[in-house]
Amino acid sequence: MREFWVASGHHLTRLDDRGRMQATDELILAWLARPEIVPPPEACAAERALHEKLLAAPQTTVSEAEVAAMEDADARENWGFLMRLRDTLLAEGSIEAGYLALVREGAVLPVLFYNQLVQLILRNALDGCEDTRVLRAAELFFRTQRAYLNDGSMMLADEELVAEIEAEKDASPLAAMLGGGVEALDVLGDSNGWTYWSRSDAHSMVLPFGGDPKARAALGQVIEAFIAHLLGRKVTLTAMTEAPDVDLRWFVGLDPVGTEIGNALWNGAVPKGSLVGIFALEFASDEGVEPGAQGHPVYLLLGMGDDNVIRCKPQNLVMGLPLTHPGTALPVAEPVGRH
Repeated sequence: MREFWVASGHHLTRLDDRGRMQATDELILAWLARPEIVPPPEACAAERALHEKLLAAPQTTVSEAEVAAMEDADARENWGFLMRLRDTLLAEGSIEAGYLALVREGAVLPVLFYNQLVQLILRNALDGCEDTRVLRAAELFFRTQRAYLNDGSMMLADEELVAEIEAEKDASPLAAMLGGGVEALDVLGDSNGWTYWSRSDAHSMVLPFGGDPKARAALGQVIEAFIAHLLGRKVTLTAMTEAPDVDLRWFVGLDPVGTEIGNALWNGAVPKGSLVGIFALEFASDEGVEPGAQGHPVYLLLGMGDDNVIRCKPQNLVMGLPLTHPGTALPVAEPVGRH
């Protein structure tokens, strides 16, 4: 089985008998090695002592007083976030259950932590997937994307990578003269898809979202796998190219702009922002679906702001689907790639 997204830390987790990931000492130790957490030379004794304590026993109990004793306010905040994350994952018994608990509680954590949890969850849900378009499309859920046009079609590139390229060109007149900007990045297609496996952690391939129907369908497969794995609901997604008679009796914005567009259309107002994707979601069964949504598609809206950036919020799927008992999952469906 091919490996991908090694940086997610998936290999540091352990699966339970339901196929859910458990937070291990090894995973927590990896988080303790993050630059935001490693005490700097000027750190106070309380911060150094807590770090050393957890290096020796990553799952040991940490009191609020131990964090409050730190002199630096930023250190207290960072450690408070990490302890909230760790304690929730351990208490809930798995990465998946911990993520659901944090989302449903509205826990205030850095986006970085939520993105890492989503990447871990998708790495587990997509284990065995051989379609590199699906894997690249999945990056939208935990990596911000920058859109640009190429031959009239919308391309999606990793925002962090684009920012690095632009900074290099600004700093080097020679680099600016030679070109080599975002347009020089490899666009994922049939001929070069095999290269994704060796570079998945570099996030360096462009997704031709506007011109390749397979790319839009791939994002639909990602959403199917995400919902099946987290909520145990079997759904079918259809990427729509036209939407003349959409009944928005129930919609979910896949990002803040998509939510704003949906709200504007619902209220009969003129929407702001650009709608770059619309998907029709259908449940395999009406069991547990709100009566008003039964027998009708749920429309998922993907938008883009004026800065040409797409910031997906997969937690909207957890909170926004018309389920009567969202806290109770049905048996987990088969993930993509396992037959």
